[in-house]
Amino acid sequence: MNEHSITELQNWIGRSEIVKDVISLSTVANMSATIGSSPDELQHGSPLPPCWHWLFFNRGAQSEKLRLDGTYADSDYMPPILLPRRMWVGNKIEISKPLTIGSAARRISIIEEITEKTGLSGRLIFLRERMEITDDNCGNLTDWRTLVFRDGAAKIEHQKKTPTPKIGEWFQRINPDPVLLFRYSALTFNSHRIHYDRDYTQNIEGYQDLLVHAPLTATLLLNLLRQQMPLVEVKELSIRATAPIFIGQSFSINGTPSKEGKSIQLWAITEDGNLAMTVDILL
Repeated sequence: MNEHSITELQNWIGRSEIVKDVISLSTVANMSATIGSSPDELQHGSPLPPCWHWLFFNRGAQSEKLRLDGTYADSDYMPPILLPRRMWVGNKIEISKPLTIGSAARRISIIEEITEKTGLSGRLIFLRERMEITDDNCGNLTDWRTLVFRDGAAKIEHQKKTPTPKIGEWFQRINPDPVLLFRYSALTFNSHRIHYDRDYTQNIEGYQDLLVHAPLTATLLLNLLRQQMPLVEVKELSIRATAPIFIGQSFSINGTPSKEGKSIQLWAITEDGNLAMTVDILL
């Protein structure tokens, strides 16, 4: 099947879908256990921590409708992008009021932008969607997510080493292992093969080993903030993935609040000193 032109793909701009879910306490407790927090820390009626809405509203796509890489391919909402690799780029999230654990919630997703670029691996298609999420306790947030689809013919180039970022005022080391990746994949119903299929990841995608989920890294960074400032209310955050993090290689999560106390910077550093992710937060 021939790849669609960018003009054809842009016909999907404006398409939308609605997904309903319940912000269940059991899922929240399992996430707490996965990242090393007390499962009893959050209770029915507690505010849902930032980025934990990614645990919900996940499509239960039938196996025969999955792409080669294990991600879903739903032509009713998502455009038919045939490029075989799909990667998470980043998010911008605005939180008017946190969702409430135990509440019934609804997500309206809208395709906002589809653009084309050319990179080292060939054709790149960037897709941005806007997700409006509300619950029955007046919770309200907007999440803009950007994905990139890329050609599968060329191997991924080794990341150019960036100057080693500084260590933050807050610092924690993470040692990602197969259990951590499996549990997060299960919690988010994520069948992307780069997180569990080493043969596929190395021989088809060209990576050196299994990758840590970028949303998991972001969640760990936000959890560092919760540990340091348990009562803080996040109003806006921008997340950008800049380098992969591989299983079996420790990485650090760091954070520093601004002197005026109105913003916070969080970032992750790989074992070899590359900046892997940044999170800029407004309070």
